[in-house]
Amino acid sequence: MLAQLPPALQNLQLPLRLRLWDGHEFNLGPEPSVTIVVKDPQLVAQFTHPTLDLLGTAFVEGKLELEGSISEVVRVCDELSQALLEDEGDNPPPRLAHDKATDAASISYHYDLSNAFYQLWLDREMVYSCAYFESADATLEEAQQAKFRHLCRKLRLQPGEYLLDVGCGWGGLARYAAREFGVKVFGITLSKEQLALAKERVVAEGLQDKVDLQLLDYRDLPQDGRFDKVVSVGMFEHVGHANLKQYCEILFGAVREGGLVMNHGITAKHTDGRPVGRGAGDFIDRYVFPNGELPHLSMITAEISEAGLEVVDVESLRLHYARTLEQWSQRLENNLEAAGREVPEQALRIWRLYLAGCAYAFEKGWINLHQILAVKAFSDGSHNLPWTRDDLYR
Repeated sequence: MLAQLPPALQNLQLPLRLRLWDGHEFNLGPEPSVTIVVKDPQLVAQFTHPTLDLLGTAFVEGKLELEGSISEVVRVCDELSQALLEDEGDNPPPRLAHDKATDAASISYHYDLSNAFYQLWLDREMVYSCAYFESADATLEEAQQAKFRHLCRKLRLQPGEYLLDVGCGWGGLARYAAREFGVKVFGITLSKEQLALAKERVVAEGLQDKVDLQLLDYRDLPQDGRFDKVVSVGMFEHVGHANLKQYCEILFGAVREGGLVMNHGITAKHTDGRPVGRGAGDFIDRYVFPNGELPHLSMITAEISEAGLEVVDVESLRLHYARTLEQWSQRLENNLEAAGREVPEQALRIWRLYLAGCAYAFEKGWINLHQILAVKAFSDGSHNLPWTRDDLYR
């Protein structure tokens, strides 16, 4: 029966079992830890070119099933892809159009799925961005609070200051900054579902006089320098390469002279922003983040600088995001039955692969996460930042 498999598969040594629609099984190596159940006969021939996009799409569409822990599934499928595919080419991706309507639709597709679904696997504050693990045994809740504190300290927030939160999500950072650092916060999002819950939580904490959250596109922000500080977390991934210049110019226009801008977001491995992962980027664009584009660190820092802001501090949190995603993935796996009541089966399949796959991608260095702090210097070139980072860690 081995001859039924394409020759390319017969000489592999992977911990993988293929189970065909007729019940026949083939081990591609000793002690399989993962089983791919092939339900569509046409898929077998395509296994000679098993991109992660192909495998992920087949799973989402129900053409195959996956047995084994989801993290192990991702690892073994990547090894299968590595064994049979050449490395990615060097062609940079085309720049995507990002108008207000397109971006609003993309944000709604991703974030307006179901607040109850996100509550199953996020921390209690529903922070959907990289956590900051100050110790190896920190819980997700502790690490997300540490991330808030780390951001606020980097921004050197002072009581009475006015903070702009671009892409405020469910409002966790806005409420933390107002409560713990005494600032006034104006936050914006394009997600109606996020905004509704975020406003409820502002009221529940009695912070209405300090926190104002609105449904607003970043391109409609005031340009009169009214904000003392600006923070943007997990948002610029949606901006697009073509709009990075405008995005940075708008942040420049929103903050006063002497003010600080913090950009926290995912960055690409390659300087031209092309995706890695043998089709993983294509899968994410199709099913998870439509129109998302990751710039390289050099690309975003160049645009920040050209806009007139001075980059003063850069920190990579790549492994922090790998751990964050691992915990999100495990929480979702622990709540699959409840999740299945909140979202359609196809959506749940997408998210299972996405969270586990992204954890793997950050661990492997396919993508990164950078916090970039910039200052809008005074006209004479001066600013009020401390001479060292000592204040961040006291």
